[in-house]
Amino acid sequence: MTVTLHDIEQAAALLAGKLVRTPLVPAVGLNEELGLDLHLKLENLQRAGSFKSRGAFVKMSRLPKEATRNGVIAMSAGNHAQGVAYVARELGIPATIVMPENTPFMKVERTRRYGARVVLKGETLSESATFARDLADAEKLTFVHPYDDPDIVAGQGTLALEMLADNPGLDVLVVPIGGGGLIAGIATAAKALKPGIEIIGVEAAQYPSMYQALHGETPTSGGQTLAEGIAVKIPGALPLEIVRQHVDDILMVEESAIERAVQLLVEIQKIVAEGAGAAGIAALLAHPERFRGRRVGAVICGGNIDTRMLSSVLLRGLARDGKLVRIRSEISDSPGTLAKIAGLIGDSGGNIVEIYHQRLFYNVPVKLAELDAVIETRTSDHVREIVERLNKAGFPTRLLGGATPEE
Repeated sequence: MTVTLHDIEQAAALLAGKLVRTPLVPAVGLNEELGLDLHLKLENLQRAGSFKSRGAFVKMSRLPKEATRNGVIAMSAGNHAQGVAYVARELGIPATIVMPENTPFMKVERTRRYGARVVLKGETLSESATFARDLADAEKLTFVHPYDDPDIVAGQGTLALEMLADNPGLDVLVVPIGGGGLIAGIATAAKALKPGIEIIGVEAAQYPSMYQALHGETPTSGGQTLAEGIAVKIPGALPLEIVRQHVDDILMVEESAIERAVQLLVEIQKIVAEGAGAAGIAALLAHPERFRGRRVGAVICGGNIDTRMLSSVLLRGLARDGKLVRIRSEISDSPGTLAKIAGLIGDSGGNIVEIYHQRLFYNVPVKLAELDAVIETRTSDHVREIVERLNKAGFPTRLLGGATPEE
């Protein structure tokens, strides 16, 4: 069983006019940051927020009538769930989505919003998958696999057709890897159309499942990652064989790089991406020498990030860049002192966001107090200026959080 360019072209014909043909846009700001000619394929603009609806549409539009009457079932805690639910609604097919019991409420509601029956079962994805298989057998439902299916792979491969049609000069395609369906489809199409093009996969460092499978290593995947969309412990058998044939390299990215990539996409490109969607950018940040001077196409494969998580990422980015810091000053516990501190910070160009007054703890002398302030600043140098000014004014001050004053 394999997937060919002809299969992907047929999938593209099925998808024509049915889903969004997402743009391939030049990443003007990031190009300057990274020193390359970068173009972003914005699958975060799909109606369900990710590329998953492509493969789901191809798979489900080819089902026999009896299967469409009975309905489909999928197991997912995220993008596959929403992709299948959305396509099922568009095709008029009943859909059941099994999700782990701890799935964030927002993801559950987004899936239900497309009209799917959502069943919360199991503490882990593997437990949910077992239940979904059993339910499929009991109710004669068609199981829609997230990646280990030739129709799914062919649907995802249509991305490469669009990218190379929009920019035939691309030298490298950078693609996130979870179960492998996306990169398998893209690699099949791209290598057939342009044999010299380089295909680079990207995995979260805590989930190197495809790399380990290719190299016969013992699986070690596990743990928390911002890129939960590619946090897959065992890749698909079909994608594995295609990756073995057509993918040139797989790079690992740490959590700090993924977080930074999400931040930069928002700040510089004004693009909202989830952790998995930003994994390709994380690889460019972590391995700049690998891509410098080349024409790179990166797939922003999804934008379904929790708003609270996005807020945390952006605030942490401000702290990392020295634009949001927390300082602690030792002051006398007397009237007017707080006003003097605030005046010094304000005169230095800092903006106080929050302030905390500590009097009651035993390690603070009774006639003194500790003042913690969260301050907006311009740069790390600006932080140093504020800290120095407070110290010179007789208020011993040190940095508690954010970029160090020495940076």
